Amino acid sequence: MKINGNAIRPGNVIEHKNRLWRAVKTQHTQPGKGGAYLQVELKDLRDGTKLNERFRASEDVERVRLDQKAFQFLFADGDMLTFMDNDTYEQIMLNKDLVGEPVIFLQDGMAVTIESYEDEPISVMLPETVVMEIVEADAVVKGQTASSSYKPAKLENGARVMVPPHIASGTRIVVNTADASYVERAKD
Repeated sequence: MKINGNAIRPGNVIEHKNRLWRAVKTQHTQPGKGGAYLQVELKDLRDGTKLNERFRASEDVERVRLDQKAFQFLFADGDMLTFMDNDTYEQIMLNKDLVGEPVIFLQDGMAVTIESYEDEPISVMLPETVVMEIVEADAVVKGQTASSSYKPAKLENGARVMVPPHIASGTRIVVNTADASYVERAKD
């Protein structure tokens, strides 16, 4: 589907230079001289390379529709991850590179969404947040609680995250999978 060059939004997938790209950031720019344009940071869906491109309103861009299907994560075997289709119960194995950095938050039985283009898996999307347990947290330094300061903590999967001073070891917290940041204390 053709869209206007300035209609690109973060998260859109476009075909540009014979490759598939996901728009990460967009910024409208109106220079003092010349026409306005949209500065777009693109990330290649297959190899992860980044590209900064300018699109003018007069340009047409091919927006790609990806098929999304619900899968369940079963287990990891080296660099390969095994997922099960929730409808047909068929299993597929994909390289952990399709998940990217959030792969550390994968848990057995987790529901994920696999995006594919022309029946080829392109990416694996995890839920926005996961609940994890803190296994190690630094002690609170006296006088540090007055300001909104955070302290380092280690999660059960080995990832490091900054948490508020009142969070102690053994506490379950909600973590954002996109940037590994603390969201809130788990309500369970």
